[in-house]
Amino acid sequence: MERIGVVLCSGCGIGEALDMEALRGVAEEAGATVLTHPCLCSEEGLAAIRSALDSGEADALVLAGCSPRAQRHLFRFDPEKTVVERLALREMVTWTHPPGDEDTQALAEDLVRMAVAKVEAGKLPVRLQEEIEDAVLVVGGGLAGMEAALAAAGMGHDVVLVEAADRLGGALAGPPVHLPLAPPYDRPQPSRIPGLVEEVKAAGKIHVATSSRIVRITGQPGQFHVTVRGPEGEVELDVGAIVQATGARPYDASRLGHLGYGAFPDVITARELDLMLAEGRLARPSDGKAPQRIAFVQCAGSRDPEHLPYCSGECCAVTMRQILQVSRDHPEVETCVLYRDIRTPGQLEHLYQAAQEGAGAFFLKACVNGVTGNGNGRLTVRFEDSLLPGVEAMEADLVVLAVGMVPNSADGEAIRELHDAQHRAEHGESEVQKEEAQKIAEQLAHHEGTEILNLDYRQGPDLPVLRYNFPDSHYICFPYETRRTGIYAAGAVRAPMDPAQAVEDAWGAALKAVQCIEAARRGEAVHPRSGDLGVPELFLQRCTQCKRCTEECPFGTLNEDVDGTPQLNPLRCRHCGICMGACPERIISFPDYSVDAVSRQIGAIEVPEEDEEKPRILAFLCENDAYPALDAAAQLRRTWNPWVRIIPVRCLGSVNIVWIADALSRGIDGIILIGCTYGEDYQCHYIRGSELANTRLGNVQETLDRLALESDRIRLVELAHDEFQRIPGILDEFAESIGELEPNPYKGF
Repeated sequence: MERIGVVLCSGCGIGEALDMEALRGVAEEAGATVLTHPCLCSEEGLAAIRSALDSGEADALVLAGCSPRAQRHLFRFDPEKTVVERLALREMVTWTHPPGDEDTQALAEDLVRMAVAKVEAGKLPVRLQEEIEDAVLVVGGGLAGMEAALAAAGMGHDVVLVEAADRLGGALAGPPVHLPLAPPYDRPQPSRIPGLVEEVKAAGKIHVATSSRIVRITGQPGQFHVTVRGPEGEVELDVGAIVQATGARPYDASRLGHLGYGAFPDVITARELDLMLAEGRLARPSDGKAPQRIAFVQCAGSRDPEHLPYCSGECCAVTMRQILQVSRDHPEVETCVLYRDIRTPGQLEHLYQAAQEGAGAFFLKACVNGVTGNGNGRLTVRFEDSLLPGVEAMEADLVVLAVGMVPNSADGEAIRELHDAQHRAEHGESEVQKEEAQKIAEQLAHHEGTEILNLDYRQGPDLPVLRYNFPDSHYICFPYETRRTGIYAAGAVRAPMDPAQAVEDAWGAALKAVQCIEAARRGEAVHPRSGDLGVPELFLQRCTQCKRCTEECPFGTLNEDVDGTPQLNPLRCRHCGICMGACPERIISFPDYSVDAVSRQIGAIEVPEEDEEKPRILAFLCENDAYPALDAAAQLRRTWNPWVRIIPVRCLGSVNIVWIADALSRGIDGIILIGCTYGEDYQCHYIRGSELANTRLGNVQETLDRLALESDRIRLVELAHDEFQRIPGILDEFAESIGELEPNPYKGF
């Protein structure tokens, strides 16, 4: 930007703590026009800012006052006309460092220089102008799929509902009664499925395609092109967003041989009992006789590292429903529940109480370890850890296994193994390894028998999945999200859940789909940088086809041509900058966030001479967790070392290694990166950003060796947003450790 204005706020104690005239001089020396105001957030202050913009005195502004996380509704300007950088002099300087101190003043002056340098390198974004489709594709016609279709249609969008079976309803289509979805919650309720099917069929905006499958999906949010194959052949259609609601299926009980399934016909699953009850009968499969006692075995294969390590969410409630049905229709039959824990959250607790109090069921806390025949036509259920001393077995005529649910998703385990093999092969040097990589790529394109969406994405044809094959979703921050922008998971395919949760899920995913369509129409990014217009720019003339950007993008934004050159799909992009951090040639940038902009910020830091004994520390803080945590600490007036210079980054995954080298070669004494936690219980808003940064920093050792510097000068710390009490101590401890090292020998160069 050419005309830069710096507006200094002296309110909230800033003017009393800092030498404002000296700050003005620093900004003017950096080439900016300067305005000082006693209260920027007042009507007069805002009017002064608008006047500077309207007069043409500045096309980029640095607002140096309160945190960019404060008063957001006031400091909103047209992003297509003005580059605005907010600098937190209040939180990052005057509230957290001694007033009138020379180190406090030096910190403020550095932050002003850095902010000016950043906007100087920035550009105005260009809003994407694309033709956007309004229709929503829903894949899966069970409870969640039908509810999602009705929700999207109710918001005025055409919906295409694709179901592989020949009828709608999914797994809940059979039983005539279900878990309660409305008061009273203490009894089974008639199935909603038949009425829901009729409602979907009667909805004018919903087109239903049964006995149909997705053949191929190309494109990006707002512009997905879908090929559907049904009884009448293939149909081409265009949609703006997709909801995958393909549900779940019972775990394969034949794997539970120790519980007698397959060995004894009178050991059945909860699903098989439902089919029996739906026919109005209750009989032992072995001889057709009515059972005198039914034993319900909970967590059959669930919460078991050898089978399903997770809880499936609805099994306990389903057992309560079945007990109430048996008690109502067959009061002469005894029922016993053998459980480790009963999990009936929310309103389902009423169902549990009804089963305890009114059904005459016997509940026994125990871990079942085997079911065998006893020679007289009955079954023996053996268990341990019973609350009844000395009781280790019981007899039953019928044993019902409450098996867990397995998502109807792609074979994620196989896909991950293929990706790992492809990564190893692609980074090999021999022709054999390259040929192997090509073969694996062909396998990834079609994993026969598990394809659902058949996406034309470089990173595979379906949604990436978690460890247990549930489509990847950030359960805490962004439910319904997946690693594919514009594609949302809902219902039991996303996570184990009961029908009430599935209904809520469906509406949430439908709302997300509609929001995504509208964001695409405006040319804006979705969560977590909602509203951001700045799509990445790729200077492909210098691209070396290393494939790091296409491999490491968590959202499948980039495809590749036959030569391996990345192909940008801008509406898939979440604007995290991970591709920018991955690129060794530094050819990827955003209008307001680039390798050059941050390098200029680093260059704007004044590094004291060695004899001043005032080290300089650079801290890269992710904008979603670490920076908000520091901001929260500042609100509490927590203090930290004034040697630290903060640069917020979109994600630690966007940190390019060249910034580390630039900082060290300029004489910066220490560099700390603070970002989200990662691993199985990750918190990273961009899935793998912190993990990627940690991996890349392993390569920095070579740089440190080349510069003859200690590895202790660089540190990466994982931090969640709510750990704001920790972060000042982290900065102080790191500053103390840097103070114990010899000064960076590159000072002054």
